[in-house]
Amino acid sequence: MEQIAISEAEFAQVRAFALREAGISLSPAKQTLVMGRWNKRLLHHGLQSYSAYLQLINDQSQADERRISIDLLTTNETYFFREPKHFDFLRDSILPGAGTRERFRVWSAACSTGEEPYSIAMLLSDRLTHNNWEVLGTDLSSRVLESARQGLYDTVRTQGIPEDYLRRFCLKGTGPYTDKVLVDKPLRDRLQFSHLNLNETLPRLGLFDVVFLRNVMIYFDTPTKAAVVGRIANCLRPGGYLMIGHSDTLNGVAHALEPVKTAIFRKPAA
Repeated sequence: MEQIAISEAEFAQVRAFALREAGISLSPAKQTLVMGRWNKRLLHHGLQSYSAYLQLINDQSQADERRISIDLLTTNETYFFREPKHFDFLRDSILPGAGTRERFRVWSAACSTGEEPYSIAMLLSDRLTHNNWEVLGTDLSSRVLESARQGLYDTVRTQGIPEDYLRRFCLKGTGPYTDKVLVDKPLRDRLQFSHLNLNETLPRLGLFDVVFLRNVMIYFDTPTKAAVVGRIANCLRPGGYLMIGHSDTLNGVAHALEPVKTAIFRKPAA
């Protein structure tokens, strides 16, 4: 396959595009990644330069291609029950107080291929004595959302699921799917997945008891982090919790949330 080189000036344009469109702050070390992920799109459109591709995706009539280009710049590494201390805190410190009151709502705000929201849903289904709960998963990438809706995973990717949950909430594949696991339909049907750009004004989502915003802010600069956290905080109920990734940080970010534990924050109760 032909490899089209990217100039320093073009990479600067890509960095500005990624920051403007998705809040992604690309370091200089990502130049090779951009070439590797966008090269096929240049060849697909018969283009010979990254500046020509940028001109294409900046055309307002090319919304689908622009979305593809952003998808390719995002990294979607995830797995079931990642960073288990957050799930322990949800189980032991938050859910016991949920009782039978109004609907308990959790938002996985960068859900990738769905492992995180399905992990949350398994825990809620197991621990809440009522059935009045919902989980929303959103992501910038339409490609990973399609995978999340299917709920079909390679067996090796399900190693973090407790054995009891694996038996109760998942189906082992047979025949051509012997190396696959499918999240059971009753649980899949409880989840909603939607495309959402955290770097834009949020649609009306209602209020949430818990928001997982993990391992995504490492791609944001400080002003973008502040704007995103502000939008997320507005979606939390008073007393609601925000969980960020252990590789994320809110250092230097002005916000009104109270630190609870490492990578866990709480909106002050009214």
